[in-house]
Amino acid sequence: MSAGRLVWIIAAAIFILIGNVGLSVVYMVVYGHLINPGHDEQFYQEHIKIAAPYCSIIFGIPLFYFFCRLIGGKWERDFAVKASIYVWTVYLLIDVTILAVTGLTLRIVVFATISLTTKLVSAYFGATSAVKRTAY
Repeated sequence: MSAGRLVWIIAAAIFILIGNVGLSVVYMVVYGHLINPGHDEQFYQEHIKIAAPYCSIIFGIPLFYFFCRLIGGKWERDFAVKASIYVWTVYLLIDVTILAVTGLTLRIVVFATISLTTKLVSAYFGATSAVKRTAY
């Protein structure tokens, strides 16, 4: 694998991570201003602890699909699915490192497993759809 491809893969994983966190922030802004306004900051701090794993799963699926589809369409068919798995692996390493540093609980491990599994499936389908698209 060339250095250029590695840079694209790492950049995509980081961008997906930032996008996922950013969409969680957008969710909290909408929740705090439109859905359930009028509470103190501590209320919202506690809510995001509960909502963040769900946000990661819900927002992560389309982010992985579209980015892996985009990346899969950049390169030859043989490398497209591998690239999506590499993007997911870089994301996994970053995500698990952050989770390990912040402290693991059974709830976090269960949600992380579900989240990472859905992201892997989404990455795979994004790449295979790119291969099908470029096959014609």
